[in-house]
Amino acid sequence: MTSTDRRTALRNGAGLLAAGAFTAGCATSGAVAHPAASAHPAAKPSPTQSPSGGPPSTEPPAPGPRSYPGQPAQLTHGPRIRPRVALTFHGQGDPAIARAILTEAEKHGAHITVLAVGTWLDQHPELARRVLDGGHDLGNHTQRHLDINAMTEADARAEITACAGRLKQLTGSIGTWFRPSRAPRASPRVARLARGAGYPHVLSFDVDSLDFTKPGADAVTRKVLAEVRDGSVVSLHFGYPDTVAALPAVLEELTRRGLSAVTTTELFS
Repeated sequence: MTSTDRRTALRNGAGLLAAGAFTAGCATSGAVAHPAASAHPAAKPSPTQSPSGGPPSTEPPAPGPRSYPGQPAQLTHGPRIRPRVALTFHGQGDPAIARAILTEAEKHGAHITVLAVGTWLDQHPELARRVLDGGHDLGNHTQRHLDINAMTEADARAEITACAGRLKQLTGSIGTWFRPSRAPRASPRVARLARGAGYPHVLSFDVDSLDFTKPGADAVTRKVLAEVRDGSVVSLHFGYPDTVAALPAVLEELTRRGLSAVTTTELFS
């Protein structure tokens, strides 16, 4: 090759490199070519923490609390004129029992409300989505399930907000309801702190199954069915085998009476 040929080849090679660099730059800098597209990206669901500890989930955020005008700050039962009841469960204990209760409810076409303890969610984070995926309500039952009415204001606030924060990490929402721990009703101070944390109402109940006393499945069934009425909010627990054993008979009798087991949100809506 002559010196003239070499100079020509070098010039052609430099031109090809420059063209390649320009093409690559266009391919990777769509914001320059299409500024409007980068300024307004397609909307995506808010990411929430993956229950397995992996990358954030892109599941849609769970429903949050709602205000019910005309209803008191502490709700014990829903409208008495509707053939509906809310079965509410304190969320802690053996996760196998929790799954069995959710499965049994779904088998009967029932929806329930789970008030989860924060430390329980720490240990079993996957259950948050399991509850929501079944069409159930998920709410806040404090972080450690201590006697919240007896706490100082700072400690009580921390119990509410810590559980709310855990729910938001896992589901994108602080949950639909707050229920005080170790008490059927919240003190005025705890009710105020719950409102400050974003819960317009405290959820109480008018039927206590007493399943936590381990009276046996038949006793749980009798207690609930003797007291339940249109609009009742029933207190039950995830952590007791008696509750699992009682649930089919309770749901079957509710159906026979024409009462639908719905979420608490559905009860008040």
